[in-house]
Amino acid sequence: MALIEVMEMFPTQAECIAYLERLRWQGSPECQQCASIQVGHRNERDTGRIGRWNCHACQSTFKVTHGTVFQGTKIPLQKGFLAISLMAHAKKSLSSCQLARDLGVKQKTCWRIMMALRAEMGKDDVLLQGIVDADETSIGGKGRKDLDKEEGDPRKRGHGTAKDAVFGAVARCGKGVAARIENVKGSTIAGFLKKFVKTEEAALYTDQ
Repeated sequence: MALIEVMEMFPTQAECIAYLERLRWQGSPECQQCASIQVGHRNERDTGRIGRWNCHACQSTFKVTHGTVFQGTKIPLQKGFLAISLMAHAKKSLSSCQLARDLGVKQKTCWRIMMALRAEMGKDDVLLQGIVDADETSIGGKGRKDLDKEEGDPRKRGHGTAKDAVFGAVARCGKGVAARIENVKGSTIAGFLKKFVKTEEAALYTDQ
């Protein structure tokens, strides 16, 4: 999603919170402490704060950001969403100093956000469902146009080289995962799919 689209889709803190609530709870909010559904919005009009809920079962209060990378952060969620978009669109890398300049917040704050986002992206507990597209590629090594020093012929491509094999899968809903694999044998790929794809419900397409 482009930066302008993020700003148009999430112009206020209230819009950001409403989006997270729809995404996380899908119309059935629950307490983040006891999982009770006996909850209700907390009236904080006088304080100007929004998004806090009361649990009538355990008497605790919570927000939709509980347990997420945005828990406890004081920066507006719109800037948090923009940080995700900027990191996703960076072709090489994005420093916390550059992100701080782009968002107009402190460098230490951006560093903490980026570390939290990268840790979340690195988790391997993704389980793809529905229609999943999968394919493998070879990454690394020298360009194939370079001549082999011994043979004098163009270097080999793909599986015939020492390049690392990377296998990736993307669900049509938008989630995806990729990882380096030891080889492209059927058993290795099957193990990858078993770990990351809910295959009993998924229609899997591989690009041969």
